[in-house]
Amino acid sequence: MVDTVKLRSRPSAEKRRPSMFWLLAALILPLWSAMVRYRFTPQSKLPKSGPFILAPNHYSEIDPIAMGAAVWHLGRLPRFMAKASLFKVPVLGWMLRGSGQIPVEREGATRASVRSGNPIGAAAELIEREAGVIVYPEGTLTRDPDLWPMRGKSGAVRLALVSGIPLIPVAHWGTQELMPRYGKKIHPFPRKTIRVSVGEPLDLSRFADRTVDQKVVGEATKQLMDAITALLEELRGEQAPPERWDPSKHQQSETGRF
Repeated sequence: MVDTVKLRSRPSAEKRRPSMFWLLAALILPLWSAMVRYRFTPQSKLPKSGPFILAPNHYSEIDPIAMGAAVWHLGRLPRFMAKASLFKVPVLGWMLRGSGQIPVEREGATRASVRSGNPIGAAAELIEREAGVIVYPEGTLTRDPDLWPMRGKSGAVRLALVSGIPLIPVAHWGTQELMPRYGKKIHPFPRKTIRVSVGEPLDLSRFADRTVDQKVVGEATKQLMDAITALLEELRGEQAPPERWDPSKHQQSETGRF
């Protein structure tokens, strides 16, 4: 198992700037810190400025909170792509807008644009804001029985290939102790340790002169999932199965509970 440390990161300019995140952090982080401690690998870091796409593994429904808090600890503001309809909900919409979350149409900007090959709108917004965004490349909780990353989908990779925004693999381990996959209850005691390893931005230069078609996206997605799996192997001190889990080969739906 790779060594991890308690990280002390200097906050970025965007984190020091007053925003809705300050309120959310004041409300959520004290309770979260009572339940969770973080340990980062020594090389774990995020860009101090500019846009980035963070691609983590996903095996618990509480992962977004865990990853959002990890990004905050690493000195940047955590943002996700959220359904545009949520921005119309009273109070929730105000919080989403105030915290810089990125609205996407369910059949438009992200599901259709990021997954189907036209992620220009989402990319332009990230570049304009110089913001980072967390995109789960598996699209849902892994179906792998031992919680290894399963087959990836194309969203994060398409966004990176079209925009040139750095695509950063990350793995974490420990949230399953706080909330098991598809669990309905949080188990806060004793305090849980979440280990995080942030990799180097993926080198996608070999795709620079190629058309972003299904073959290119497939190759780049495999490269991304390989990188995430390698980081997780180090955190767990174990070796992943030689073949990545494919729900379609096991008569499983790729969305919803199973």
